[in-house]
Amino acid sequence: MLSILVMDVILVVVALLLIIAERFLVTYGECKVTINKEKILTVNGGDSLLSYFVQNKIFVPSACGGKATCGYCKVEVLSGGGHILPTEEVFVKREDRLKGIRLACQVKVKNDIEVLISEDLFEAREYKTRVLKIADLTHDIKYVVMKLLAPDKISFKAGQYIQFRIPEVDEFRAYSIASAPSQVGVIELIVRLVPGGLCSSYIHEVLDVDDEITVTGPYGSFYLREDSQREIICIGGGCGMAPIRSILFHLKEKGMPRSISYFFGARSKKDIFYTEELEALEKECPNFKYIPVLSEPKAEDKWAGETGFVTQAVERFIRSNGNTEAYLCGPPPMIDAAIKVLTKKGVKEIHIYYDKF
Repeated sequence: MLSILVMDVILVVVALLLIIAERFLVTYGECKVTINKEKILTVNGGDSLLSYFVQNKIFVPSACGGKATCGYCKVEVLSGGGHILPTEEVFVKREDRLKGIRLACQVKVKNDIEVLISEDLFEAREYKTRVLKIADLTHDIKYVVMKLLAPDKISFKAGQYIQFRIPEVDEFRAYSIASAPSQVGVIELIVRLVPGGLCSSYIHEVLDVDDEITVTGPYGSFYLREDSQREIICIGGGCGMAPIRSILFHLKEKGMPRSISYFFGARSKKDIFYTEELEALEKECPNFKYIPVLSEPKAEDKWAGETGFVTQAVERFIRSNGNTEAYLCGPPPMIDAAIKVLTKKGVKEIHIYYDKF
């Protein structure tokens, strides 16, 4: 038993020595990183692809600081990336691996490498901001308003997100923008406290008015398709309100030209917020319908509205005519259940857009 333990210790020590040797003793010389067949970075090899992106102000999303725990930093490697690592396999589906999809934080640049990234990422920027306001929306959700300092304006699509940098920690967390795109000088966020969550705990317990915060963005393919005339179904709950609120108020500014139904799921009445705001929008815009749904209403709630899971209410209400698109924001189980209900009702999956946070 002791000999096995000694052998395990020796193997760990050898592995650490190999990592240290490669990090500090092995040099790969000058390497070229070709991005989208146009932009070429000349770097001294040995670091991760994500690190070179950061150094050159190319803001590929990454919430974990390159630890391969978030899976956000996906890129398509055309050549020079080597074999996919076990640390990546949990985030990259088999069919995507065949296309060369990798995690940029796990691809070490050892030679010339060619990659493809979304063109939208070239538009992402780093922004310095100052906190203007923090308010409680519920017992575990805060509303945060940040004024942009440098640059002092941001251009984004309704539904997209930014990444919030946790001060003194080399990690980011993604938060959907809750304000309309017309508000170019501020960013509004809706942040739920996640027990043990590094960033949400910071925002709820440490962040204060006048604090200066760095964010990057905008990011995401989850945004309002403005060239469409389809009717809209929105499904969300909790801080999933944020991107849908952005979409709703953008459409309000356009005169709410499309029919839209918003199903908001919560446990009990204390978890519902912006009720007055949404009911006012209902009165102002005949094309808009707000349907809050409680899964566990309490006796004191005296709730007379919809109950059950939010997707059950969707199933009861909607009658798709094949001219519908949907926007979903919430935890993965809710998203999966919503997709199942929507497709069963005739909504095409290519017209279902979502963020899983």
